[in-house]
Order: sequence, then structure tokens, then C-alpha cells
Amino acid sequence: MHILEQKIRAAVEEGRYAVIPFLTACYPDEDTFWQAMVEMDACGADVIEVGVPFSDPVADGPVVENASRQVLADGVTLKQIIEGLKLRKGFVQAGLVLMGYLNPFLQYGFEKLAADAAEAGVNGLIIPDLPVDEAKPYREALAAKGIALIALVGPNTSEERMKLYAEVSEGYTYVVSVMGVTGERSAVAPMVASTMERARRCFSIPLALGFGLSRPEQLDVLPESARPDAAVFGSALLTHLKNGHPVSEFMARWQK
Repeated sequence: MHILEQKIRAAVEEGRYAVIPFLTACYPDEDTFWQAMVEMDACGADVIEVGVPFSDPVADGPVVENASRQVLADGVTLKQIIEGLKLRKGFVQAGLVLMGYLNPFLQYGFEKLAADAAEAGVNGLIIPDLPVDEAKPYREALAAKGIALIALVGPNTSEERMKLYAEVSEGYTYVVSVMGVTGERSAVAPMVASTMERARRCFSIPLALGFGLSRPEQLDVLPESARPDAAVFGSALLTHLKNGHPVSEFMARWQK
């Protein structure tokens, strides 16, 4: 069982959602980011997704997009992120996932990325613009270093296509709650239940639900058969952090 799956299943066995916060690397500044990573871990994060900045983040809403543009303007690079993780390897107990677009990873060199990311303690990658049909060589390069390529599926993903992802996926599956971009929303969209139930039929690994989550109460409207194993939240946390509030205050919402 992959380490990311282990982390999520351990939380489920405790009778709770696994908690997966997302932070854009080095946002709102480098010192705050690394401290936030430590605080999220101390407050019970099971997996932490670190956003790799990109100039054209097509799947991201304004909060994540603005964070990405800010850190790019500050000169943050993928190499800097990985070197920062290498220097701090073992500083968190949570699983670590890099989430970013294919272009920066290709520019870095995928074989080198797999080797360096593994050395830095990274357990998984999420690449929103890499379809399953084109992913095989990248998945194999990552798998050789023990890194999972996390599948990303959503309301527009057919059951047939989900099964294609399920054949090659490990760690967990990221289920997108809505068609559109990331961003905090007041409620879970009506289509989420059917998307989750479809995914549950196809995947044997844990399901993480993201895009728009900020509070666990949002998941209460879902029937038991459509509840995720893990919750991913990013935009609301980024806003909370930018406004100078402590990470522990936000994470407390998810501690039950």
C-alpha cells in the first residue's frame, strides 16, 4: 500500500476525514510558508499539497492564481521548492504532494524531477493538465522512485474513463467537486454526490474531494455512499493565511 493511501486509511479508521491542506509554495512569503507547513502538520494534516507556481494556471481560481503570480514575481522556482524540501526532509509527518502543471515539470526534466523529489521526501504529484492517455512515461518515471501520480477526476469524467485511471492509480484519487476552477464556495454542488458515487464504483483507493471546501459541515449534505475519505482545501486557507490569521485557527475546524 502506498504511503499516501496509508495516511488516508489511518484517518478513516479513526472515524474522521483525512485532512489535506493545499498551500502555494513560498506564499505569502518564504518564512511564513515553511512555518505554516510545520503548523499544519502539528495540527493534524494527513497529507500536504504544495502548489508549484505557474504563469497560466488554467484550473485555478483567483485566490490560487494570484498566489501563484505573486511567488513567481518573487522569483520562486521549482528547483528552489525542491531544494527547500531537501533541506527540511523529515520536518513533517504528513505525506507530501507537489501539485502543478506539466510545463514546469518538463522544463526541470522528468527523470531528474523524480529523483530529486524522492530525495526531498515527496510522495506524490498531481498534474491537472496531464491526461491519462499521455501519462504512462511520466507515471513510470515517478513510480520507479516510489512517487504516486495522483489521478484527477470530476463531474465530466465518465465512468469508463475513471476505470482507465483506476487501473494505474495509487495513493488516492482527487475528485473535483465542480466543473470550473478552484475557489472557496458556500456549499457543495448538487452534482457532487453522483460524481463521488461514480468514483466509488471505479476506484479501490481512497477518494479525496476538493475545490471549494473550507468547513467539514459542507460535507454533511452528502449521503453516506458519497462521502469522501479525505477533504482538500486551499483557497480558503490561503486567504486565511494572507489575512494574518494563524494556521492552527483554520485547522481547528477540521479537528474532530
